[in-house]
Amino acid sequence: MPAANDRAMEKAKSLPVDGIIFDLEDAVAPDAKLEARAKACAAVRDPAYGRRELTIRVNGMDTAWHDDDLRAAAAAGPDAVVVPKVSSAAEVHRIEAALVAAGAPDRTSIWAMVETPIAMLHAEEIAAASARLTVLVMGTNDLAKELHAAHVPGREPLLTGLGLCLLAARATGTAILDGVYNDVRDPLGFDAECLQGRRMGFDGKTLIHPGQVEPCNRAFAPSAGEIEEAREMLAAWDDALAAGLGVVTFRGRMIENLHVANARRVLDTTAAIEALTADPVPSAGNS
Repeated sequence: MPAANDRAMEKAKSLPVDGIIFDLEDAVAPDAKLEARAKACAAVRDPAYGRRELTIRVNGMDTAWHDDDLRAAAAAGPDAVVVPKVSSAAEVHRIEAALVAAGAPDRTSIWAMVETPIAMLHAEEIAAASARLTVLVMGTNDLAKELHAAHVPGREPLLTGLGLCLLAARATGTAILDGVYNDVRDPLGFDAECLQGRRMGFDGKTLIHPGQVEPCNRAFAPSAGEIEEAREMLAAWDDALAAGLGVVTFRGRMIENLHVANARRVLDTTAAIEALTADPVPSAGNS
């Protein structure tokens, strides 16, 4: 959400999303940067946003606003600071040092946007650079630009970079979010890209329009069929173990620990979604 846009900031309070990025970068004109910074810092302290993760995307490290953005964000204490065009572990160390120097609370993490060829080649180093770095965010628009690649259905020109970053995220235990889909008038294309992202293994997707929220939630949430299968599989697994069986079968196929782990992840995701939707806005006094 552009942090200078009061209407967008207010709208964000009612959207069924897991997190909000209050943007100080691309969505904000140069003459509105200071106003946006103040509004973003106020927003991350506002209990009306409920349980959503509240983050501030600062301007890039090569801009005149970056250092002041980091200092202000550190003082505000959001859940995370989103930093564009992170391309090396050294840059992560620099960001972390600046946050610590400015007094950022320990809970304020770093979300690193990876959106350049060099970032693709060093994704594992970036993801492993700091315990404060918890999320990689794919910057697919800038990556396509840097590659001189076309935006095409299926994203064939970007698959190598997407795959490298997914490998880095899973190797380091870091969450990873897919990039934005630009054409808000193309719901079928958006649905296809959400499905592709989920199948590839992304933990979620960054969005640029409220109309993209519901279809994204549907794509990344377990379906009723997946939930039922996960519950039945775990029950079959527990029954087999209790009976002392060495081989466990479910619906005609052999299952192993890896299938059980996947089933538990489905149910954990479902429980997290239910908890968020049951109490989207905390009661007075809760953080």
